[in-house]
This record gives sequence, C-alpha cells and structure tokens, in this order.
Amino acid sequence: MARTPTIREVAKLAKVSIGTVSRVINEAADVTPHIRKAVESAIEELGYVPNAAAKSMRMGRSRTVGCILREINIAQLGGFVSTAQNAFMEAGYALMIANSEGRRPREIELLRSFSSGQVDGVLMGPYTPIEGEFEEILRELPVPLVMIDRDQPLWCDAVYTDHEGGTHQATSHLLRLGHRRIAILTGPPQLHPGGARVRGFLRAHADMGIEAAPELIVAESFLRDHGYRATSSLLGLSKPPTAIIAGGIDMLSGVLRAIRTRGLTIPDDISVVGSGRNDLSDLHQPPIGVVSWDQNEVGATAASLLLDLITHGKREEPRRVIIPTSFNPQGSCMPPRQAESRD
Repeated sequence: MARTPTIREVAKLAKVSIGTVSRVINEAADVTPHIRKAVESAIEELGYVPNAAAKSMRMGRSRTVGCILREINIAQLGGFVSTAQNAFMEAGYALMIANSEGRRPREIELLRSFSSGQVDGVLMGPYTPIEGEFEEILRELPVPLVMIDRDQPLWCDAVYTDHEGGTHQATSHLLRLGHRRIAILTGPPQLHPGGARVRGFLRAHADMGIEAAPELIVAESFLRDHGYRATSSLLGLSKPPTAIIAGGIDMLSGVLRAIRTRGLTIPDDISVVGSGRNDLSDLHQPPIGVVSWDQNEVGATAASLLLDLITHGKREEPRRVIIPTSFNPQGSCMPPRQAESRD
C-alpha cells in the first residue's frame, strides 16, 4: 500500500512553512501568487490530499480549540483551564489541552500539529522568547491566536497579568519593614512575567531611594527546581538575603525546600513572598504572603477574545487585556533581625 504524503513534505518541497501550506489549502487571501503556485505545484506533484480534520477546519466545522501550556499539572492553572473550558463548551467548542514541557521544539511541534487542521483557534502561553522561526510560525498560523500572560508579539491579541504592579506592592512592603537585602527569583526578562516582575522590583527600590543589590536578582527560570538551586546559592552568600520573592507560580515549593534544608525558619530567619495563591501558600505555617490574581478572569477573558476572533475575524488593532494583581503579606513577612537591618 502506497504511503500517504504529509503536509510537512509539501512544505519542504515548496520551500515554505507548514503554516503557509495550511493557508493555501484554506484559501487565505494574503498568500502571494508565486507562493500559492509553489504550494499548489508541490501538492499536485506529491498527490497530497488534505485530511478530514483540515477540511472541516476550512469549512469552520472543527469546533475544537487548542491550548498550549508549559505544565498542565500546575495547581494554580486549574481556575484558568476550567473557566475557559466552560466558556468554550457553552459556545459549542471542545478545549484540547497540550503540554509543551517548556521546550521550544515541543512548542513548535504542537503549533505545527494544530496548523494541520485540528483546531479553530489557539490559546498559548509560550515558555521561550518569541523570535525568529518561532514568531514566523505564530504569524503564519492559519487560525486565530490569543496569547496567555505574554505581551509579545505586539500584533497578537493577549491577556496578561499585572505582575509589575503586584511585585512593586510586595517589594515596597518588605522595604517598609526594613529589609534591604531582598532577592527576587523569576523567569527570563524576555518573557512578560519575568521582565514585569523585575521592573516592579526595581521601581519599588527607586521609589524609596534604595539601591537594589544586583546579585540578588535572578531572572532565569520559573521552574521549581531552579527555585531550589537559586535559593540555596543565595543563602550561601556572605550577606544572604533577608527576604525572597518567588516570582513564578510553580517556584515556591523549591524556595521553601531550600530554606528548610538550610535549617532556617520563616519569618524569623527570612521573609518569603510567593506568586499565585494555592494550597501550599495557605497551609504553610505561617501562611505565605502572595502576589495573587484571578485565574478565572484570565480564562474567561482569553476564551472571550478567541471566540470573538473565530466568529468575526481579526481586528485592525490587537486587543491587550491586563488582569490586576493584589498583595497579601500574611505571616511570612516580618521585619528582619535587628543586626541584619543595620547592614
């Protein structure tokens, strides 16, 4: 039995991306004539036949929406997922959740899979910076796209959280308590949550005329294991921090494990702030202060934006919706020890 050619082979022969092939198949108006001719020639030469899913997508009958997240088992994302799913179900759509594992090759693989016609729209919170080939794939996606907690690319609709404002509140609170050695652990500054948190952290220091210690700013990863390693390293400094802000919804457990390994107690030895309220922050004794926001609102807003795009098409100007944050200090934030506050 002869092997069926794939859309990937068509793209390779035509020397275009898979997204471009999908756009030609779906008769997108903005494909240039010479590109369309190259793709159609490759389709004819290979004998490629679009699968049923792609055909249904072209006719608007997929009734499925894709959502790409770094980790689908992060408890704080439960509100986002359930609220978005309910909104899509009410509109007659099924929600397909995909786990990218925070790896760019996996993110690209999932996007290309969705490009083949499995979904009518995509929600995505990429873990890697949006640039080069990655941005090209996003731009050529033949279905509407809404970014989750990302402010890039600028041409895309997005719903993201005011991490800068929340981190500013938390940092200001710690500074008013007398802390001068505050560490912040967060993700890469190229991604909105990481960059926004660092900006809020630095702005709080500047507002009070206090210089932030650059060695206490670790903007590299949101992962819990990195939280453990970075906290362990910071606590080993000759002048360790008296407070730590865990700037990532999955990072707090790693920070707390490192503190416990050192035999330190919260808040007597060190104050701690987390990101996103969850069972761990609530059940810890004392409860951990958190910068929080409404994940249900994120899910409802993202679903609303995507359903509108699916129904009415792309708008001239992309829509950017910012979800507010708040800070609740709880018992994990106390003044530093007197000897440390004089340093």
